[in-house]
Amino acid sequence: MALFHRPLPRTLEAALRDLKEKSVLVRRSAVQDLGRHAREQATSAIEEALLEALRDDDPLVRTEAAYCLGDMKSKRALPLLLVTVDDANSLVRQAAIDALGTIGDPQATGRLLRALEDERPDVRFQAVIALGRISVDTGMDAVLRAVCDEDPHIRYIAVRVAEELVTKELSPTDTASLPERLVEQAKGWLEDEDAHVRLAAAILLGKCGDDAGAEHLLDAIEGRIFPMEPEDEAAAIELAGTLKLHQAIAGLERRAFGWKRWIKEQHVDTARVALVRLGHQRARRAIVSDLRSWSRNQRTVAVTTAGQAGIREAIPLIEAMRGDHEQAVQEAVDEALELLHARND
Repeated sequence: MALFHRPLPRTLEAALRDLKEKSVLVRRSAVQDLGRHAREQATSAIEEALLEALRDDDPLVRTEAAYCLGDMKSKRALPLLLVTVDDANSLVRQAAIDALGTIGDPQATGRLLRALEDERPDVRFQAVIALGRISVDTGMDAVLRAVCDEDPHIRYIAVRVAEELVTKELSPTDTASLPERLVEQAKGWLEDEDAHVRLAAAILLGKCGDDAGAEHLLDAIEGRIFPMEPEDEAAAIELAGTLKLHQAIAGLERRAFGWKRWIKEQHVDTARVALVRLGHQRARRAIVSDLRSWSRNQRTVAVTTAGQAGIREAIPLIEAMRGDHEQAVQEAVDEALELLHARND
């Protein structure tokens, strides 16, 4: 017998009703359920209720309503969201700007560009991200303005947005290219006073095939930048292999085989893939050996890394797993074989 009663998710009718309750806790829960219904099937009734919730007295209700309207890509919400950008609550402001970016309507461009000059850092931060979602040109304009911001967090996110824009819709094996107006500026970002901005710039250039930021990638691999976003850390490790940074081998070996891999996340498999791309035979043998592991999870990881590293001698072992869910996750098997056969063609 259950010790605690957990209420079932509300029906649409119940969520619409409870959004008008006096209890703020009930309204917070109801708007979340309404968002779930909106994801399943958006209706005008839901949209109307969320627009009303965006005027609620409680900031958490307004925040959730803004996110839900963004997910619905509600054009009707544009006027109210544009006003909500100036909400007294930081969470609500961020949600409103995020929603405007998700909706992606050019009508919001002017307001979002003005938000880049807002005195509140949270508004400027979210505005850069939102403008990047509206269009590539609009996003690049925002990047070029935001990289001059006094706040390093905003300069960092500007460089990350630039990376997302230039790598948009590229396959993992493609090399991106920087727009002409960004080439020299991006190299200038390598001299930023903030290590995280320098690393983001190095990753951006690296994904465009330029190793000008190699020293900053090495700093990340060696753990000399702290704290560090896991995504940036993984990207630096991967680029060491892609850009053939042989000077990174010692740091990659420590991640792939050192004792620290047992006590904290070191991106072990990403490091092994990078090492294989640098001609490292021990890493190559380790991946192939893991294909014979007793652990299904370890075999599946090895399948993925073998595909990413282009280990052709792994093809027979991976082919033998095809159709056998006990051996490995079949999606991983199919993806790895597709990569490996593509390299053979």
